[in-house]
Amino acid sequence: MKYLDDFRVPGAVRTLVRRIREQGGEHTFMEVCGTHTMAISRAGIRPMLEPSVDLISGPGCPVCVTSDRDIDTAIAVAKLPGVVLATFGDMMKVPGTEGSLADAVSEGARVRVVYSPLEALQMAREDRGAKVVFLGVGFETTAPTVAATMLQAREENIQNLFLLSFHKTVPPALRALGSLDEFSVDGFVLPGHVSAIIGSDAYTFIPDEFGIPCVITGFETTDILQAVSNLIRMRTEGPAVENEYSRAVRAGGNPKALSAMEIVFEPVDAEWRGLFVIPGSGLALKEDFRDFDAGAWQVELPERAISGCRCGEILCGRIKPPECPFFAGECTPESPVGPCMVSSEGTCASYYLYCQEEE
Repeated sequence: MKYLDDFRVPGAVRTLVRRIREQGGEHTFMEVCGTHTMAISRAGIRPMLEPSVDLISGPGCPVCVTSDRDIDTAIAVAKLPGVVLATFGDMMKVPGTEGSLADAVSEGARVRVVYSPLEALQMAREDRGAKVVFLGVGFETTAPTVAATMLQAREENIQNLFLLSFHKTVPPALRALGSLDEFSVDGFVLPGHVSAIIGSDAYTFIPDEFGIPCVITGFETTDILQAVSNLIRMRTEGPAVENEYSRAVRAGGNPKALSAMEIVFEPVDAEWRGLFVIPGSGLALKEDFRDFDAGAWQVELPERAISGCRCGEILCGRIKPPECPFFAGECTPESPVGPCMVSSEGTCASYYLYCQEEE
């Protein structure tokens, strides 16, 4: 089944939906990208494909999979004397054990919202008396720009810029999911942005080890529908990794981005909200960059508490957002209980904005 080369061609959505219906069967596919989650909800793709195709969301939102302990650490660092914490805006309202970064600001912490780690570097240049800490949260999409920033800081001998790295990598999480006894999906819709960095070859273990077909795709409605059609086809023909986003993704990924990450970071074990500690899934600064590591600072953390939020189950595809008792009641984008409602790529946020009438 040939891909519709121009994803903007009139009638493409209708053609692909008809094709999927003609392929028949019942299928459960998981998208592992927050941007895909939003695109699926915004375009109303789920009701288009029901009841034969069930699309569920996986751990594809980096804000959402950041553990409450990591949030607690970021808040504690922000409250240290002389520290200015620089962060992307979607981290501000993520709740930790005793509040959020926004709450910390109201208590006197200096937190600045930035759009790039380079802004944090500029802050460090301009205020040499402050300890500027960049909060590194994200997958392989954002890690290269953070790595490049740290390389620039070292070249300029900027000694007051630091990194709190909670970066995570996607392939180890997919391996962890596939290894769970209770986990069962018929295919993965793989992330476009992450894959542009790491390449399609990074996923070959999924069909080889678990027999699960995968499609890398873009973010247009036709991209996603094409991926679904291909996944259905591979259930008959056999599992593989197919790249339907060749306009952005190469087999080997982006060599310059991967090189920067290799120089600056090394893999470490990391805790994922909703999963567990996944070996080798985090990125920590290498020994040569340890002087920049705010994660090595001693901070006092509160005792963990159970909130009742079910974001973890949502991130593993065990439940959908409306099954959480907090959804659209106590938990809204304005007053979130969990990170899946905070992030602009969160599954709960996407359902809240676009899908409540579906349920």
